[in-house]
Amino acid sequence: MAAAATDLAGVQSVLSAANSAAAGLTMAVMAAGADEVSALIAGLLDAHARAYQALSAQALVFHDQFVQMLNAGASSYAAAEAANASPLQVVQNLGQNVLAAVNAPTQAVLGRPLIGDGANGSPNTGADGGAGGLLYGNGGNGGSGGLAQAGGNGGAAGLIGNGGSGGAGGADFAGTSGGMGGTGGWLWGNGGSGGGGGVGTTTTGGTGGAGGNAMGLFGNGGIGGAGGVGQNTTGTGGNGGAGGNAALLGFAGAGGVGGLGGATGGQGGNAALFGNGGDGGVGGWGVLAAAGGKGGDAIGLFGQGGAGGTGGAAVGAGNHGGNGGDGGTGAIIGNGGDGGAAGTSIGQSASGGNGGNARLLGNGGDGGPGIFGGAGGTGGQGGTLAGVPGAAGPS
Repeated sequence: MAAAATDLAGVQSVLSAANSAAAGLTMAVMAAGADEVSALIAGLLDAHARAYQALSAQALVFHDQFVQMLNAGASSYAAAEAANASPLQVVQNLGQNVLAAVNAPTQAVLGRPLIGDGANGSPNTGADGGAGGLLYGNGGNGGSGGLAQAGGNGGAAGLIGNGGSGGAGGADFAGTSGGMGGTGGWLWGNGGSGGGGGVGTTTTGGTGGAGGNAMGLFGNGGIGGAGGVGQNTTGTGGNGGAGGNAALLGFAGAGGVGGLGGATGGQGGNAALFGNGGDGGVGGWGVLAAAGGKGGDAIGLFGQGGAGGTGGAAVGAGNHGGNGGDGGTGAIIGNGGDGGAAGTSIGQSASGGNGGNARLLGNGGDGGPGIFGGAGGTGGQGGTLAGVPGAAGPS
């Protein structure tokens, strides 16, 4: 608004100068001759010029008033903005001071705040993530590992909050492990995901970090980290990390994928009172492909067993794919998990995983399919009170 007022004031100056220049040329015009008609025409032109100058003067007065109103509005707006910003800043500063005062006692005694997220570990240090606030706050993420250094573990949450993710492992001759995911809150919160295993430059890739457990009433287990890549001719990949276990009410985490180069997929986490077991991780690809991970069990009242992971695919002709992982056991009321399928290959057999069993009420899981003549998995048993067995997997 202030800029617009300045521009309009400039327009006023230009118009005023133009009117002044026109006044000398249009007012007091001499008659073309001594006759009455010429005198009449000159008088008419002079009258029009004087009327124009009077009207222009009124317009300039209005223009000046309008510019003054714009300047006043701009000043009022700026003052209102300043007045509004000041209380907000005061409130913000007050909130920060109050939070610092609340956190000071627990920080001094227990080394963690009452409210607030934990600090993240710095990259390439393998430092663990900081713990979240005792009352509310997420755990910090673990730092990635440097050369030949394991990834840092994720920080734990307090009462309410999610666990931090584990950091990725660093590269080495044999890759280092990924960090474990932090545990979820005691009342509510999910476990953090595990960090990926590091690359193995000459031999085996690092193992993926386990997913964090959900420790409280509500929450899901964290996903296991993927295994690291192994050396491409003689090395093997790292195993996938296990999925985290669920809280009383929640789903378990899936196992991590096995590393490239052939490594077993991680086992799915177990569920508690209400919830499904986590699925097993897929086996790693490689010349010697690995099996899929076992599905997690539902060990409580309601829930399905996790499905077994698919076997790893074979790289190159004449090599076997990995076997499928077995399905997890169902809860007291719930079905068993299906067995994982055999990994693909070129002309070589591999077996499917077995279906998981039901317990009291529920159906058994179906067996996973085999490949190229490999046996299909056996179907899981039905519940002892009610339920049908799972179907056997095709060969």
